[in-house]
Amino acid sequence: MEVVGPTDRPIYCGARVGDYFELHGEMLKLPPGQGFSIYSLAALLPLLPAKQRMTDPHDWMSTDAEIACPDPNCPTRFRITRTGRRRFRRSDVTAVTPPDGRTK
Repeated sequence: MEVVGPTDRPIYCGARVGDYFELHGEMLKLPPGQGFSIYSLAALLPLLPAKQRMTDPHDWMSTDAEIACPDPNCPTRFRITRTGRRRFRRSDVTAVTPPDGRTK
């Protein structure tokens, strides 16, 4: 996720154009010394797992990449970009066996 937006208007959420974080599975990684507003993060969190999954090419999740800052007066946008594909094993992220008993 990268912060994009106008450089000629004030940004109220504390972000700076070019700020970013990466999501590796469920692990959120910020560069050293960079913060991120909890309110902006709250707006993005429901979308991040969905953006990690494969979707139909016509689904808006596949085509729409920019999310508005939750502050209605802030012109900032947050661009979610998939940088690669990974395969996850269920057993790596939960101890619960699925109802069909498969473990992979």
